[in-house]
Parts: sequence; structure tokens; C-alpha cells
Amino acid sequence: MLSFKKKGRPPRVAVIGLDCAEPSLLFDAWAHELPNLAALRERGAYGELESVVPAITVPAWSCMASGKDPGTLGIYGFRNRVDHSYDRLAIADGDAVREPRLWEILSRQGKRVVVLGVPQTYPPRMVNGSLVTSFLTPSIDYPYTFPPSLKNDIARWVGEYMLDVPGFRTDDKGWLLEQIHRMTRRRFEVARRLLDAGPWDFFMMVEMGVDRMHHGFWKDMDPLHRRHDPASPFKDAIRDYYRLIDAEVGTLLERFDDRTHVLVVSDHGARRMEGGICINEWLIREGYLVLAEEPDLSAGPVRFDALKVDWSRTTAWGEGGYYGRIFLNVHGREPRGTVAPGEFESVRDELARKLEAIGDEHGRPMGTRCFRPQEIYRETRGVPPDLLVYFGDLAWRSVGSVGWDAIHVFENDTGPDDANHAQHGIFLYAHPTRDLGGVRLSGLHLLQIAPTVLQLLGQPVPFDMQRPAIAEVVEPAAYATR
Repeated sequence: MLSFKKKGRPPRVAVIGLDCAEPSLLFDAWAHELPNLAALRERGAYGELESVVPAITVPAWSCMASGKDPGTLGIYGFRNRVDHSYDRLAIADGDAVREPRLWEILSRQGKRVVVLGVPQTYPPRMVNGSLVTSFLTPSIDYPYTFPPSLKNDIARWVGEYMLDVPGFRTDDKGWLLEQIHRMTRRRFEVARRLLDAGPWDFFMMVEMGVDRMHHGFWKDMDPLHRRHDPASPFKDAIRDYYRLIDAEVGTLLERFDDRTHVLVVSDHGARRMEGGICINEWLIREGYLVLAEEPDLSAGPVRFDALKVDWSRTTAWGEGGYYGRIFLNVHGREPRGTVAPGEFESVRDELARKLEAIGDEHGRPMGTRCFRPQEIYRETRGVPPDLLVYFGDLAWRSVGSVGWDAIHVFENDTGPDDANHAQHGIFLYAHPTRDLGGVRLSGLHLLQIAPTVLQLLGQPVPFDMQRPAIAEVVEPAAYATR
């Protein structure tokens, strides 16, 4: 639990990020089995934390750390269109993030920072403190720390540092489980070493293992999953991993003193994946996407970027992933656009209506939601999708490849995957000395984290952060008397 010492010194903030941590598991199903997280909850404040759209790791963590939405960042997923050509996509690494994030803002104010594993921090930038990059780093053979010498320290502390579990979409579940546990133990050991190394004002880490566990083992846990096997040897794998996370978090809490505000957060939650909707298959059947020639399916379905598309007769195409992205082929915008600019809105509305009407494999309503970027973001930088699609409200993923001979499929074209993301993640907060009584908060949003951290540290909040700080956290005394 939190220790109390060194009174009267400036406040510190520690943010422990658990990628994909699911509130129904952490707050409800297994709350009594997670003593360290339960202790934070019981003496602090907690609640579900609404993510951005799309609710995915990239860009959600950068949105959290900057206080700005995906449109403002111009980042709509792991891969984004570079321009309005048909084939130029780029991975959104740290160089894609042009807005300042917490550790950069605080470094400029002279605060000492420790940053570990936060997505979109590769390549590493200079900070006033230390930084270790995340899973988007090509390998530890590349520079992945600041200062550069920290890389050698990490090698002494844990041996081979694990940025991620390579090939985590695998049927070798025993190997996967071992690798995730090893990665997590090494990351938290590095966290402890960094916390012990010297003075700091702001600490933030993100552990990716929770996400990898959900995608790899959800069907083993969930009796409602269509592929659930009640005799699976991995039926307790996720629960046991949450226990490991709780124990590791406890080792960090022991290092926090009576001036340390503690937040435990996730970028989104998780839910079982019912299946996939073959978005480009559907567009072909509906006449919106036309192929110049039939693909060779002798080796199975074909990725969209390997198809030969007749762009002169194509209205729209889609991208796969945990959510769907639809792009219209607009005249004067795309090289061989067919949609007149004056018809753009009517075509987009038509597509949205039809997509939302797609039923499940039995024709039952799915609750699909389509989002128009201009309606949900403050601005739209870069090249946004024309529609963002949550199939089945994220119960189904978007499958971009072609050749399935079906709209509904029950395997993933990028490897085994049991879970999709959910719109709400977790929020836990503990004040250094004041007992807030375990109040459950509602209406929390991921974009509130950055201004909350800054206010807790007594720093000004930039005018262009898009949500206010969480009042119950930055002004707890006012709410304790209600």
C-alpha cells in the first residue's frame, strides 16, 4: 500500500497504464482478488473511463497524454493515409505526434519525468529525465531510450528487454502465456529501477500485457464466446494474469510517498469478439467497389493492397482492423475519383445507413455505429477516414481482405484473436493523504487525464486541451462534504 513519508515537499503524480484493462473484470468480477488495486479504489475514486473514437491503443494513449482528440492529432489508427493516393499508408510512430504530451510539457517546466512503454514514443525524444519507448520500436537493436546510456542499464537489470511479444497472434498458447508474463515482469522491474534511480515529479508507464492476454485468451475465460472450451487449460489465464498485475502494481505503490498522487488507467476496455465483417466483400457485393480482375485465391483470401481495383468504377473502399474505415473515391481529391464533391454527403449517408443495417449471421440487428469525423473531432488533420465504423458496437471487427465468399467470418485474417476493444476502460485515483471513501465517478473521459495531471502538479493547463480536469480529483475537499 501507499507509504507516508517526506511531508511538505512538492506533489508528484504517478500514472500506471494498463493497456485494455477491462472495468467489468477489475472493478467487479475479480475485485476481491486484487488487493492492491482494491485498496486504491476503496480509499480513492474510480469509474469507467470513456475512450476516444477509435478506441484503440494508437492513438488513444497519445490522446490521453496530450488532451486532444484523434482528429487534432491527425492519427486515426496504427496505419494512416499519407495523402489521397490509394496506396500510401504509414505507421504512426512517435514522429507522427506533433502535439506536446505530458512529459514534454513538464520537461519544459523543469519537472523530472520518467516515461516507460507509452505507445508512440519511438523514436525516443529528449526529456528532462528518462524515457523507454514502446512496442512500435522495431527492436532493441535500435535506440529505444533516453538517455541512450539507459539502454545499457536496462540490459544489466533484466537482460533482454521485451518491447512486446512478437507474433502474439498465435495458436501456441503455452508459449504466449509464458512470454507475456516474462515481458510484464521485466517491464515492472525496469519501472522499479527507474523509480529508485533518482528524484522525479511525473512517472508514467504502460504495460501492454493486459491487451495481449485479452486477445489471446478471452475465449478460454468467457463461457459466452462461440469458441469457448470449458475444459481449456487456460480458462484461468486472464484472471491469474490480473493477479500478477495487481502484485506488480503493489511493488510500485510501496515506492510512492505522501506527496504522490496515483492514477491507474486504461486506454479502452475489452469484450469478446463475435466475428468479423468483410467490409470490402460487402462493398463489392453492393457495387461500391469494383475489381479490375478477380484475385488468385489459391492461397486463401487476399489482402486489399494486393487487389487490382478498377478505380474508374469504384465509389468506396475499406480498411480492416478492430474498427472499420471507409474512404470515398472523390473526384478532384483521389487520383481517379468518381464521387462528385456535391454528392459526397448523400453517398456517405447512404453508406452509413446500409452499414448500420447489416445484421449478424442470422440477420439479427447488430447495433453497428458509423461516425463522421467532422462531427466527433474538433478538427480533422491529416487524411481522416470518411466513415469510422463500429461493427456491432465493437463486438465484430472489420476484415479488409477479399476472398472469403461471405460477409460474416469467424476467424481473423491477421491471426488468432478472441477479443475486440470496448469503449470504456478503467480509472482509479488515490490522493496522497486524503481518504476519498471509494466514490464511484461517472462521465469520465480519457481526454481529462492530461489536464488533471497538470493541475495536480500545480501547472497551468494549455488552453487547447479539449476537456477540463476531473473536478473530484483536483478539488476533492469540495466533493467530500457533499
